[in-house]
Amino acid sequence: MARPTSATIHNDALRHNLSQVRGRAPGSRVMAVVKADGYGHGLERVARALQGADAFGVAALSDAERLRAAGLSQPIVLLSGFDAADDIPQLRRLNVETVVHHATQLAMLEQAVEGDPIRCWLKVDSGMHRLGFAPEDVRDAYARLRAMSSVADGLVLMNHFASSDEFADAPGSGAQTKAQMRLFSDATAGLDGQRSLANSAAVLGWPDAHADWVRPGGALYGISVVDGTTGADFGLRPAMTLGTRLIAVNHVKQGERVGYSATWVCPEDMRIGVAAIGYGDGYPRHAPSGTHVLLDGRPAPIVGRVSMDLMTLDLRGHPEAKPGDPVVLWGEGLPVEAIAAAAGTIGYELVCSITRRVRFVEA
Repeated sequence: MARPTSATIHNDALRHNLSQVRGRAPGSRVMAVVKADGYGHGLERVARALQGADAFGVAALSDAERLRAAGLSQPIVLLSGFDAADDIPQLRRLNVETVVHHATQLAMLEQAVEGDPIRCWLKVDSGMHRLGFAPEDVRDAYARLRAMSSVADGLVLMNHFASSDEFADAPGSGAQTKAQMRLFSDATAGLDGQRSLANSAAVLGWPDAHADWVRPGGALYGISVVDGTTGADFGLRPAMTLGTRLIAVNHVKQGERVGYSATWVCPEDMRIGVAAIGYGDGYPRHAPSGTHVLLDGRPAPIVGRVSMDLMTLDLRGHPEAKPGDPVVLWGEGLPVEAIAAAAGTIGYELVCSITRRVRFVEA
């Protein structure tokens, strides 16, 4: 029998979440960010479900290659930009737009052989201090791009927010995002071109940042990165359900220890369930005892350490539990954000960490 662990991808949830983004930013075009294999949901299946988006954002040319091979014709933007002169013919062959964030890229474009012009997105470092031209260098970079025959007309000006999960209407918060917006506005004042500022959090909480393009990632998958909230709080639906089944139910006596390093002690004679999932499937090893799963639709706590292939569950609230019963690790009714908070991470990391042995199905 095949291992019962599976990740169910809900295409209707992806489409619903895209609709929610459009409803929040009705005057903006939407670039659906599908990097990291569609945030772990599967690049091609996600892109097909999100064909209503105006463009796709990827982090690697290999992702663009896969999207084109899958027959998708929407604009694709290489969000981290190209790394070498040899990438330029690939951009042209795949009809991929690119972010330009560094002087070395300007030089490569200036030296590029004649060919179809490439549409560029000029990135401004407004305070994230990761990629982008310093504000004082933006006008020179803009002028150089406008002068190149290798660059198509219609530059897009963009930045990236560092703290947009602190919403504009939250008392005493949002100072960094406000400063980034002012700096971006000053650095690009008077320059022709569409603007793109908003990531998922800014789509949800910074309407003044929506501009011409929004670039949602996690929101499309139903995930919030705002502390203390879930995607459902913003009308989003989880696009992934990670599930498995109980494969054993054992009777363990009071005082006996469960799992590696014997970290959990049975407080009474009780039943312990064993579920076929572990960190070898992508479930976080550091999820502590007390983190909940849904066993046959009702909460049950993990006890002991999560191991590579298995986890153990406290069945005292499930006297009827038996091998074969379904276990949901996250999905509808159990937000991935809750599991992430227990494990000291964010939902994005968890959905991106599902391993190759997990069976993916579409619903």
